[in-house]
Amino acid sequence: MGGMDTKEPRIVLGTMDFGTRVAPDRAFAILDSFVAGGGVWLDTANCYSFWTDPAGVGGASERVIGAWLQARPGARDTVRIATKVRHNPLVPHSPESAEGLSARAVHAGVEESLGRLGVDHVDLLWAHAEDRDVPLEETVGAFGELVAKGVTLRVGAANHAAWRVERARSLAREQGVEPWTCLQLRHSLVQPRPLTPVAEGGHRLLTADDLDLARAEGLTVWSYSSLMWGSYVRADKPLPSTYDHPGTTRVLAVLDDVADELAATRNQVVLAWLMLQGIDPIVGASRVEQIEEALAARRVRLGAEQVARLAEAR
Repeated sequence: MGGMDTKEPRIVLGTMDFGTRVAPDRAFAILDSFVAGGGVWLDTANCYSFWTDPAGVGGASERVIGAWLQARPGARDTVRIATKVRHNPLVPHSPESAEGLSARAVHAGVEESLGRLGVDHVDLLWAHAEDRDVPLEETVGAFGELVAKGVTLRVGAANHAAWRVERARSLAREQGVEPWTCLQLRHSLVQPRPLTPVAEGGHRLLTADDLDLARAEGLTVWSYSSLMWGSYVRADKPLPSTYDHPGTTRVLAVLDDVADELAATRNQVVLAWLMLQGIDPIVGASRVEQIEEALAARRVRLGAEQVARLAEAR
């Protein structure tokens, strides 16, 4: 597993649709291509994808990854696995029955994830979203206990406010347990209209405060919805209406110019822009060609003048 601890940003494979919208055989091909191309991190969650699965509960994505690991001896030594707890329904088709972040829920959720994945530990465990009904001290203690037991090597917070992350890190220090060292938030080159909530429930946008905290504390940052569900390159997938403003028009015009200058695709420029900021972009794929395109973004080099033009357009 040499080289996996480098601070250099990398493409993360998002596996949310594996086992639901993406059939297992196609998922296997994507995973094989990702690893062959030097990919390392797989991002999943115990709730993926209950809203699509006829069973009404999560677990399909983790089961596909587990089956792939079983079918590929040695694959566990070449990949790192990140999963999440918080949102899996306890009652099928009932999102309001989500497990939450109590100590009992966190331990039970991880145990079930390990069973589906067929592994004895994960490399990173995320708190998928805040749970204000549970004392933060309890959640922090549960995550710290899992690190102490070797059930997960690192812990992180997805969709959390920066102040909650810093409070949790302070509590971890007080308890003498491993703190959250990773952030996962929604981020891309285009931005919604200021002060306009995004339509996707539960999504939290990356803010300047999040990046400030991460850089001050040396935290890893992952971004999701990095490619806006294909909207940069597919006319049949327009950006959500919240992105319909002059800034988006300017950004897309500059993006086209920069892509032409670099002989790259729009997607590759966006991914290169994210990685240049020290962010690890999560990329979902339903076809092998999509993950091949994403991995090729590692070779795209944005110049300072191009970065400045993109910044001005935003």
